[in-house]
Amino acid sequence: MDAARTDVARVAVRTAGAALAAIVQAFCVGGLLAGAIAGTGASLPLIGAFMALAGLRAWLGHGAELAGFAAGASARTRLRDAALSRMLAAGPALLRRHHSAELANILVDQIESLDGLFARWMPAVVLAIAGPAMVALAVLLLDPIAALILLGCGLLVPIGMALSGLGAAAATRRQFAAMQLLQTRFVDRLRGIATIVLAGQTDREADALAQASNRLRVHTMRVLRVAFLSSAVLDCALALALVVLALRCAGLGTSAGTALTLLFLTVEFFAPLRGFASVYQDRLHANEAAAALSSLPELPPPAPDLPIRNVAARGVTIAFEDVDFTWDAARGKALDGLSFRVPAGETLVLAGPSGAGKSTVFEVLLGFVRPDRGTIRINGADLDTLVPAARAKLIGWIGQRPMIFAGSIEDNIRFAQPDVTDAALAEAIRAARLDSVLTMLPDGIATRIGEGGYGLSGGQTQRIAVARAFLRNAPLLLLDEPTAHLDPAVEAELLDSLRRLMAGRTVILATHSLAAQGLVQSFGGRRLDLRAPREAA
Repeated sequence: MDAARTDVARVAVRTAGAALAAIVQAFCVGGLLAGAIAGTGASLPLIGAFMALAGLRAWLGHGAELAGFAAGASARTRLRDAALSRMLAAGPALLRRHHSAELANILVDQIESLDGLFARWMPAVVLAIAGPAMVALAVLLLDPIAALILLGCGLLVPIGMALSGLGAAAATRRQFAAMQLLQTRFVDRLRGIATIVLAGQTDREADALAQASNRLRVHTMRVLRVAFLSSAVLDCALALALVVLALRCAGLGTSAGTALTLLFLTVEFFAPLRGFASVYQDRLHANEAAAALSSLPELPPPAPDLPIRNVAARGVTIAFEDVDFTWDAARGKALDGLSFRVPAGETLVLAGPSGAGKSTVFEVLLGFVRPDRGTIRINGADLDTLVPAARAKLIGWIGQRPMIFAGSIEDNIRFAQPDVTDAALAEAIRAARLDSVLTMLPDGIATRIGEGGYGLSGGQTQRIAVARAFLRNAPLLLLDEPTAHLDPAVEAELLDSLRRLMAGRTVILATHSLAAQGLVQSFGGRRLDLRAPREAA
């Protein structure tokens, strides 16, 4: 926050300096025009002062624009880093509460909309107070009554903006909701385009997207309509002030120089208020963006720096002690008093029906969620006391649907250890039995895969995940249904690779596969049956 204040102060100082130069310019212009009306000719000192002040205003205005851009960019960077950190700390559990398109909207569009708050709105607030105050003081020197007239007309602006702002806030909320709905629907339909085509629903979904787009257009136009209304209030106040002051000057027989100066100062009095009105929407957008950011989970409190002792030398022992966890109170506990211990180098199979909590065990171990009650220990140390980076180095994970990034196969494998040697990479490929797959691909290990790239089967994708795990070489291995949806022949090959991967490591395996359970039991692994939670009353 201190950095934001400093950035905004730089903008405000420059804009206030430009406003002060404009006030002095008004006196110069009044004097020049009064001389022209009187026929005394132009004053060279006044012309020189006017030109110098024009150059100063241009320089200060340019500096304010640059400082405003820097303030907005710096604030967006800080906010985006903070939001991304909170998303990453929450992990996959975040997707249980937010659609991925909604998260993308928060991280990109809504944070982008906060640019105006720091670059324009905050400096405009400062100038909307300081600018009219400086002009009123200058007018006070010429005509105290005129200063009161300006202040009275100026009060009409915030009153009118407050009244229009009530509608603007509601219109902005509806606009953001319509934008989020359109993005969410578009991403969903893009992901399910094959299902839509096969179901013959292309025309219907195209119409639905068109309607969502039209709703966004309507709400956006309503926001603009309110913005024009606030601008109209300001124009009316300015016109009223000019008319009243002109009549006053005419009635009192004020000199031409003083009258012209008052009129020019009136315009300068309302200039900061016009700037304030023009960026009022930035504040409304920022309010909605801030509300969206506040819906993200907070970062967990920092853990004390307690290193894991001698992990490499003696392996990893895992212990759950009376652990409870609930995703949704209406569905009952996902984990209810779960206790077990896996000694270093041994394997535990988690079995049970879908919804029994097998994946929840992994999410707790990975640090994505915290148990409601109980303790998880790694080598005797409470999981919450371990440094997240140190904990991450201990764990290798393979899920049902490994993430394949857009890039080459080599990039996807090296994701586990970017700096690994070519020899270690080749060994991991052989251990995962991926070498036979690479010979069938057009560009071998350089073949582009992922979205827009070469399509891989489920078994080939899992082999990439196994190769990553070999590269990572972590002492604790978590396997969440690694052979799901594979035919028996591919499953047998993958299990052979997993057998070599599991050797000498502590392993927790969740699976429905009898073949995978038989593999574990063949070298002394234990089985733990979990029960599905009961529905809460």
